[in-house]
Amino acid sequence: MRTSFPKIPSDKQVHAAYSPVPQVGVSKFKVSYFNQSIRNVLSSPLFFVTFIILNLVQGQFVSNVSKVGTTAAPFLGIEVGSRAIGMGGAFVAVANDATAIYWNPAGIARLSKSEVTLIHTNWLVGTNFDFAGIVLPMGRMGSIAVSITSLSTEEMEVRTVQNPEGTGEKFSYGDLSAGLSYAKNLTNKFSIGVNVKYISQRIWHMNAQGYALDIGTLFRTEFNGMMIGMSISNFGGSMKLEGKDVFVNYDEAPQFGGSNERIPAYKKTDEFPLPLLFRVGIAMDLLKNSRNQLTIAADAAHPNDNTEYINLGMEYIFRDQVALRFGYKNLFTLDTEEGFTAGVGTKLKLAGGVALKIDYAFQDFGRLHNAQRFSLGFEF
Repeated sequence: MRTSFPKIPSDKQVHAAYSPVPQVGVSKFKVSYFNQSIRNVLSSPLFFVTFIILNLVQGQFVSNVSKVGTTAAPFLGIEVGSRAIGMGGAFVAVANDATAIYWNPAGIARLSKSEVTLIHTNWLVGTNFDFAGIVLPMGRMGSIAVSITSLSTEEMEVRTVQNPEGTGEKFSYGDLSAGLSYAKNLTNKFSIGVNVKYISQRIWHMNAQGYALDIGTLFRTEFNGMMIGMSISNFGGSMKLEGKDVFVNYDEAPQFGGSNERIPAYKKTDEFPLPLLFRVGIAMDLLKNSRNQLTIAADAAHPNDNTEYINLGMEYIFRDQVALRFGYKNLFTLDTEEGFTAGVGTKLKLAGGVALKIDYAFQDFGRLHNAQRFSLGFEF
């Protein structure tokens, strides 16, 4: 008699029989839905603004020390452009003219025409501030720019404790920064830019030199075309003054007779960091048609030589010819002398497709009265 035994299934058959049915479509849907939800939250303007405000509030409670006067080359913090100043310095996310070299180098990638800007300002306490920049778009290759910034004084009398009326000598003071910028649109919504600059400071026979880097990004959201801009300015090493004014004759043992009282020596000078500044801003057109354009903007800034602050601004343009601007600077800054700003501007079309831009800005400086700013620009 023949006995039959049940056939033992193979390992593969057992695994297939007891393995759960893969829910491929459902799993992919869940992951995709989760990722999209996260992206929606992170790209929400409300999330972005809340993040800025929380960081600023935290910074105010963490420290009440402003750290003013603890960095080298403070002239790098003098803001550029009458248009941007008229908007209260809220320009990191706007950055759509040649002054973007200063505010956010990513902005020069979005210029469709070459542009030159020239600025001269009679700055505070008898100093002169000058800025010149040129932007050259190169199509798909991106855009390049060159800029020069200068802060200087006229010659002054050398005065000492022994000679308060002057020694007969004269001295001058001068700061200089020369930069080379490059920016590119990585997509139709995202741009990145960088600015490399040489920095020099000079006072009488002393001088200091250094190098710094500015990095910026611009992103256009799908929320009514709102722009988000971020920049890090003056990222570099420390600077130290050197020169013959630190030379002294030193007597190592004045208490002993016959000692040499003219041993050559040099005083040691300290190094100071550059005024590093991180800025993030938003800008949006509340109104835009063939006749009118109304833009509002807000910047939040975190410097290493002051407390955190917020700049607010707006710009109204009529027929792309006349502009009115208002703003308020340095909200939440300790002991600030700055505040209300205002400005006007016009754009005149000349022959050969050249446009002339003339801008003026008023800036309140409290006890230091105010600063009047003029800018001249050419599009071609």
